[in-house]
Amino acid sequence: MPYPEMMIHGMRAELANLGIEETKTSEAVAEAVKSTDGTLMVVVNSVCGCAAGGVRPGIAMALDQSPVKPERVITVFAGADIDATDTARELFTGYAPSSPSIGLIKDGKLVQMFERRDLEGRPPFVIADALAQAFAEHCTKAETASN
Repeated sequence: MPYPEMMIHGMRAELANLGIEETKTSEAVAEAVKSTDGTLMVVVNSVCGCAAGGVRPGIAMALDQSPVKPERVITVFAGADIDATDTARELFTGYAPSSPSIGLIKDGKLVQMFERRDLEGRPPFVIADALAQAFAEHCTKAETASN
């Protein structure tokens, strides 16, 4: 049974307010992968404390401060967007499901993965730095996130 929307609304809003596209269906995730030229960042959001304390703020810092960013950023919410989350996790080939998690997809292929174990207990600036390094490696300067 999915989390009640009333319970997670604020957690969703943290990323949506950054301009990150919410993908609540499998079709929306698949469309994002298919139609993104360049790098797509896929965020599996969650209710856990590490998402609130480090991941969401770290994503905000990385997108605000990085000179190079993914072309597009989408999010699904684990425990709420069940089908969309399953579809997103199918992109993370070779990795067990975890939330929160962040994957960078380029040309339909996973090029960088941040599992919960890479994120949990880390302060936002550490997560932001790791994301910025991944952006520098996998995104081009021509790419500009609209979020």
